[in-house]
Amino acid sequence: MSTAALSEPQVLAHAKRRLFPDPDEPGVYAVSDTQFATDEWLAGRPIPDSVRERLAPFNHVRLGTGYPDLVGVRVLESDLLAVERLGSTPPLVAVEAKGYTETGGVDVERGVIQAYDRLGEANAAYVAAPAAAVSSMARTMARELNVGVLGVDTDGQVTPLEVPRVVGTRAANGTSAIRSPDDADSIRFQATAQGVADASFSLNHPKNYIAYPLALYHADDTDAALTEYVVGETDGARNGAAFLGLVSRKPDGVELTPLGREIVRFALDRYGSADAALDAFRSWKRSRKRFCEIAPQWGTVTRRVVYAYPATELLVEELQTMHDDGIADPSLVDLVEWLHVQRPAFTVELFVRGTDRVRSRVLDTEGELRTGALTDGNVFHSPTVFQLKTMLFHAGILAERGTEPHRLDPETDSWRLRHALAPVR
Repeated sequence: MSTAALSEPQVLAHAKRRLFPDPDEPGVYAVSDTQFATDEWLAGRPIPDSVRERLAPFNHVRLGTGYPDLVGVRVLESDLLAVERLGSTPPLVAVEAKGYTETGGVDVERGVIQAYDRLGEANAAYVAAPAAAVSSMARTMARELNVGVLGVDTDGQVTPLEVPRVVGTRAANGTSAIRSPDDADSIRFQATAQGVADASFSLNHPKNYIAYPLALYHADDTDAALTEYVVGETDGARNGAAFLGLVSRKPDGVELTPLGREIVRFALDRYGSADAALDAFRSWKRSRKRFCEIAPQWGTVTRRVVYAYPATELLVEELQTMHDDGIADPSLVDLVEWLHVQRPAFTVELFVRGTDRVRSRVLDTEGELRTGALTDGNVFHSPTVFQLKTMLFHAGILAERGTEPHRLDPETDSWRLRHALAPVR
């Protein structure tokens, strides 16, 4: 294989493997631009399936005045950065890739300028290119602009030729991320413990998560107490409690967060003991009735907890705005189309499954919605359209519960607020 065989998607795939080797690593998330979700890059040269799989998932994330080829969050190794002490907040990393074009050239200098533009919102920026094409002039330019240079060999080896300094750290905090309009913050949010993932909400009743801090506090074994009083799927309950910010996972186990401790205090005040509080949960096993109606006080606690989940505030505020604009009973399709105009990158991460096949169906190469694909329930993220929506139903926020994607009709699935507010005059 000649050096000229290194096309831009191949260069980017190798760079992503070097910067983000394990997509399942805690605190890590990365997406490639939608322009790479195409079958063919250079004329007559399809993108290999292995390259597309490495580059997935895809999204169109704006940083600075454009869209980087790759954007992600991860604590990088010291040989990739000009400093060793990085703090506890993983940096947001942007990458511009350059490969050989049909004319045989590689515009590395242009990649440096593009990467530099991303530093207005990213903490570190790189240009990745075939190592043989990186000139001393390009390296000097990158060094002066604080842009890293990754040299990619034909065998896939990636060598840091220039390393950047981390700039302008912004906490990867879920709440601030969703309240900010920046696309980059949707990626920061996905890298946090509360980011939307397949494992985020495997159970659709909030009582299973609300009760987890009580089981953790209980004198008996946590899983045993949870199984006896609440639900047998203890792993799902623990995962959901973590995504809702009620517990945090530590190397030596699981511990209560401040919000989780407040739930225990509420239960002790109301029932006198964790055992008595959990006994109340036993009576609600397998109940399909709205939780805030059969257990009003716990319903109020549930509302507080699910509203603290960063995505909830965005959904509620945008649904209220839709109501104010005359869309009182929006369907799932209506909601996704509306949100994509306001917060495109976050909307994709929240609602659309992250597989290459699904993202390619829903988004074109410019990151625009293919609205026809939204009529298929299978393109949607189950933890959002089923589990999270059902929790919002039980908390009294939404009028209707969620539906599993394979049973979902997105054009009739209602996302109406249970209590939309009338305009204040």
